[in-house]
Amino acid sequence: MAALAGVAAQGVVRGLCTLTACLSARLPSRWPRRGYAVGCAESPPTFGFLFDIDGVLVRGHRVIPAALEAFRRLVNSQRQLRVPVVFVTNAGNILQHSKAQELSALLECKVDPDQVILSHSPLKLFLQYHNKRMLVSGQGPLVENAQALGFRNVVTVDELRLAFPVLDMVDLKRRPKTTVMRTGWVTSPSTMLLGSLWVLLLGEPIRWETNLQLIMDVLLSNGNPGTGLATAPYPHLPVLASNMDLLWMAEAKMPRFGHGTFLLCLETIYRKVTGKELRYEGLTGKPSILTYQYAEDLIKQQAERRGWVAPIRKLYAIGDNPMSDVYGANLFHQYLQMSKWGRAEEQRTSGLQKQRPSATQSCASILVCTGVYSSQDVGSTEPALGGAEPPFHGHRDFSFHPKLLEASHIVNDVNEAVKLVFSQEGWA
Repeated sequence: MAALAGVAAQGVVRGLCTLTACLSARLPSRWPRRGYAVGCAESPPTFGFLFDIDGVLVRGHRVIPAALEAFRRLVNSQRQLRVPVVFVTNAGNILQHSKAQELSALLECKVDPDQVILSHSPLKLFLQYHNKRMLVSGQGPLVENAQALGFRNVVTVDELRLAFPVLDMVDLKRRPKTTVMRTGWVTSPSTMLLGSLWVLLLGEPIRWETNLQLIMDVLLSNGNPGTGLATAPYPHLPVLASNMDLLWMAEAKMPRFGHGTFLLCLETIYRKVTGKELRYEGLTGKPSILTYQYAEDLIKQQAERRGWVAPIRKLYAIGDNPMSDVYGANLFHQYLQMSKWGRAEEQRTSGLQKQRPSATQSCASILVCTGVYSSQDVGSTEPALGGAEPPFHGHRDFSFHPKLLEASHIVNDVNEAVKLVFSQEGWA
């Protein structure tokens, strides 16, 4: 790709565009159906979009009208996308192809599964953990999602609860009706099959008390719940987690608890019980740099499939949550700037599938006012209660840097965001 950087001159691009038009006539019929523009009415794009979903394109299950207007601008007369687009959501309780189908129906535009990045999608890169036995927490198609990520040996919290019925004691109705002797459940066939467990947190569960209790049991027993240890091991066994959003926006007037709230509960309980900090071997979803690297790679793949020879130099990340969307995009932009001068810190990539070299030069953050962030917040100079700093809603492992919460642009909605980008890029 680097060798092609110089072909962006207009004359050369027009020549390549003519060649692409000739070749496209010979492409198999499956190519146009992928949703990417085939024709050459305009120069190949050198930029791509990263769209958040909740609060930007939809509120709950309702599409935001501005999203329909935005995607009318993004597609050509054949309903094919004119630029590379990926959807980067911190949701994770749905299958990738199901989310693509849902977006296709709502946006009236073909969305392919490989354009959808769920909060846990980058866990596909954590190859060293895929053969481990993982206790998976969340809801929805948990096992299917875990297997799609590459985890071959998973146990759900419900399966663990059934194997160890005396561990789940908060709900009186779910407590065992008769006393279960220790030897009975420790040596049962289902228990023997479990073995040592590591922890995989894919999203907020339904029964928080059950999940918190059983995850703690696994951590404190070094992966063998029910055996009990005199001293909790530390460092504890590996924990992988996705989606750090404290809050998210649905149909309700106020934000709802996200998986970040569940993680906060788990971290607080672990610290209170052990006196030590819960540690993660991997945290994915916005605002992690790894998630943006993963998105960048998918944008690059789309451009290559279309034969767009000019490298993608700019990314525009559009979101409604200052902490996940703006912070994440700005953090990635900072990483890109440091990479140009060879000063970027090495990501913890031991055992991970390596990403390809980056040609991206910048990532601009665009904040919309249709979700977590409201138009009432624009230009607000009111101090927090008591004159204190406003609360930091980010995850514990991400430091508070006020500059990273400042969006490159603030607009009313996603349609204005797309118009802004097209204007900056000189596109009609």
